[in-house]
Amino acid sequence: MLQFHPLVQSWFERAFGEPSPPQAQGWPSIASGNHTLIVAPTGSGKTLAAFLWCINRLVEEKLSASPRQSDTGVRVLYISPLKALNNDIHRNLDIPLRGIEDEALAHHLPLPKIRAALRTGDTSQQQRRAIVAHPPDILITTPESLYLMLTSKQARAIFRTVEYVIVDEIHSISNNKRGVHLSLSLERLEALEQ
Repeated sequence: MLQFHPLVQSWFERAFGEPSPPQAQGWPSIASGNHTLIVAPTGSGKTLAAFLWCINRLVEEKLSASPRQSDTGVRVLYISPLKALNNDIHRNLDIPLRGIEDEALAHHLPLPKIRAALRTGDTSQQQRRAIVAHPPDILITTPESLYLMLTSKQARAIFRTVEYVIVDEIHSISNNKRGVHLSLSLERLEALEQ
């Protein structure tokens, strides 16, 4: 298995044992900073493959001698065109984060919280303001909500620190207007980082 932080590796081995083929083949490319497309059947661990390396980087940073400021901006952006985000988020983000936090407690390591937030059309105004005022480490959103945030001067600023973008279920929008719209938003996002 690729060199993960011991807390992350310990949690993963306890939870899954061995990585699935999409994980074993995807992690080296993701770790190298390459654009990576993982194509595999449902339930094969694609989304966790993307999330876990990003979580690993956040764990390493938060445990380093000079951690970054937590409110500097979003570091990981997860975009899904599906409305049923809750199950994926629970399985591929909430469970790993909680498991890694438990590992840190068991090893008496003070791991600062990795914060995640969800921004969709159903997100309240109060929650939207909180995301902008105190950006999470990981932001989960839809293509439409990403577009709206990129058009807002205040909200757009939280994306200047994005290091990883995960686009899930890309096949469902790759051949329609939503896909074209998302492509434009991703170009706008990339322009922010330059």
